[in-house]
Amino acid sequence: MSTDHRAQVAELMADYRRSRERLAETHHDLSSIAETARSEDGSVQVVVGPQGVLREVVLSGDVYERQRPAQLAATIVQLTAAAAQAASRRAADVLAEVLPAGTDPELLLGGRADGASDSAPRNESRRIDDNVDDDDDDFSDASWLRQGPAERKW
Repeated sequence: MSTDHRAQVAELMADYRRSRERLAETHHDLSSIAETARSEDGSVQVVVGPQGVLREVVLSGDVYERQRPAQLAATIVQLTAAAAQAASRRAADVLAEVLPAGTDPELLLGGRADGASDSAPRNESRRIDDNVDDDDDDFSDASWLRQGPAERKW
């Protein structure tokens, strides 16, 4: 191998190492994201991690006296959504630093890196088969969960 090629290979390897280090830093930054949201009265606090996953719920001792169960549940859901949105914005900021210019990090985080819409395209040319039984079965009362050991009827 000529000296010129060795220099090119060495440069490529150095670029590769820098890219791997930057990827590791970005991964660490993304995985360490945590956002907290609190109710106005401070009786409910939630903490979400990366991707908006709920990690912690902290309730004050008198929260059950202040709020009815349905109201408390709604507060937790609302705070979790707000914290998840903040975590998503932070993740987008982290990704924006390493993505190519013109790439929307929010689309990437939403699973739509190609910029496509959320809805799947419809297949308008699908033929309807007249021989198919169109009677829909009602499975609304069926459980799709496996029975645990305590629920099994032997």
